[in-house]
Amino acid sequence: MAETARATETTVDGRERWDAIVVGSGLGGLCTAAYLCAAGRRTLVLEGHYVAGGNSQVFRRKHKGREYEFDVGIHYIGECGREGVITAALNGLGLAERVVFRPLDSDGYSTLHFPDVEFRVPFGWDRYRNRLFETFPGEREALTPVLDVLQQVSAAGHRLQRGELSMGDIASEAPVFLQWGLRPVTDLFAEHRLSQQAGAVLLGEQGCYAVRPSDTPVVMAAGLTDHFLRGAYYPVGGGQMLAGRLIEAIRAYGGEVRTQSPVHRIRIEKGRVLGVETGKKNRPLQEIDAPVVVSNADLKRTVAELVGDEHWSPETLERIRSLKMAVPLFCVYLGLDVDLVARGMPNSNHFIWGDYDIEGVYDELDAGKLTSKAMCYLTAASLKDPESRHLAPEGFTNLQIMTLAPREYDVWGVDRGPADGGRYHRDAEYRRRKEALVEQLVDTSQQLIPDLREHIVWKEAATPVSQERFTRSTGGTSYGIEMSCSQAGPLRAGPRTEIEGLFLCGASTPSGPGIAGVMRGGVQTAGEVLDRDLLAPILAGNVLGDRSLLPELDETWDAWRESH
Repeated sequence: MAETARATETTVDGRERWDAIVVGSGLGGLCTAAYLCAAGRRTLVLEGHYVAGGNSQVFRRKHKGREYEFDVGIHYIGECGREGVITAALNGLGLAERVVFRPLDSDGYSTLHFPDVEFRVPFGWDRYRNRLFETFPGEREALTPVLDVLQQVSAAGHRLQRGELSMGDIASEAPVFLQWGLRPVTDLFAEHRLSQQAGAVLLGEQGCYAVRPSDTPVVMAAGLTDHFLRGAYYPVGGGQMLAGRLIEAIRAYGGEVRTQSPVHRIRIEKGRVLGVETGKKNRPLQEIDAPVVVSNADLKRTVAELVGDEHWSPETLERIRSLKMAVPLFCVYLGLDVDLVARGMPNSNHFIWGDYDIEGVYDELDAGKLTSKAMCYLTAASLKDPESRHLAPEGFTNLQIMTLAPREYDVWGVDRGPADGGRYHRDAEYRRRKEALVEQLVDTSQQLIPDLREHIVWKEAATPVSQERFTRSTGGTSYGIEMSCSQAGPLRAGPRTEIEGLFLCGASTPSGPGIAGVMRGGVQTAGEVLDRDLLAPILAGNVLGDRSLLPELDETWDAWRESH
């Protein structure tokens, strides 16, 4: 039960004072703030953009009297079933019945397209195994031990995340996890002489974390597979629903979310947090006091810019500077004047790979090259939530296409990123390169929708430079610090830091990227602030939030407007 939140406080010189401030409104930050508020800590969330939600937000566009809504980052998610961590995190705040999840096609929530193999990924490990055996009948002896390891590692990882298994018990209870967890998944494939084709199919959805195979820890590959085999879902009402409901809870439990309120500095004195300095462009800066600040901002910018090198130990600075960011994405948003639901297109994601050599794709990306062999990912929100009129008008379709992109700015003809003052949007060369990739992705997508081009009535695209502009993420990645063998789990930063009162949450922390990862991490960071374990009781079904404080459900409620 939440304590009653106190009224807004001010210091003797008129400055605002809060119990905690969260910098950035990604789902990790919102989840942290919501749990702090539910525990009676008056918490303020400050967001620089005009819509809260970080990578979970949506944006709307009007064209010829018709409106479209596009997801930035939520395309399909796991952990939404009865025992899922997302379900538990929402339930712990009294929000479980306020977010409904619709499953994707259970016989093929994702369809993988390779040069001469098409593979539909079904729910459940047993169905998955059998379909792999049917697809690669000559590799049953190689696939069986590989799948055994993946399933055992994922089961142990799942138990670790839920607090059902301690690190001290791994050697006796989960020796396979200890043996394989942080080793490259390509080592596992090589040990059992798995073919390149079968290995590529096993990694066909790896764009969800974007790490080259030879640097992908088995625990990451296994965890992603298990994550979706337990059930792949989409929130009814669109991706903004999660952020909107968390914001609703923050406000109901005595906190506040302010958009268009960028934080310029986290104030530190004598090794401890004092608060933040915030203010809009060309406006006087405002100091807000709080003994606790949680950064949901980009890790590297938090350390170097929001806090400053002078407040960190040399060892921390060296470590953070050495961390490598994940590969970014390029996204195309299309409005189509055709109804793909009426055409009978299944509710499935589609991954088109131009080659089985996924390692080679990353070689080209790391060399700063855009490659036609990289993943082309198609997803239609209109198939996942066909009743929603926000997504697209009746008879129309909301379609998104994505691919992996290099980290370098010069790929786009840009000298420096927007976070450092670089201008790019109207640059002719930038626009030319961007449009060329859009056309390439549309061409590739016509393998699945042959008449796609003739039905496009709205088209927009976002490069990694766009991502950096709106989220200030280093290199324009959606995934934070790369989840590679040398940067996984306890090798990552946070949630507690060496500065008293400063905490971290988000994709770069040990909980990792992805919606479930950052929400679980948000609960854990709130627990660190409160100095108690929140995750175990939440996963056990406990509710910290007081549902009676939440507003009544309203059919006209709009998650996007709630997030302003």
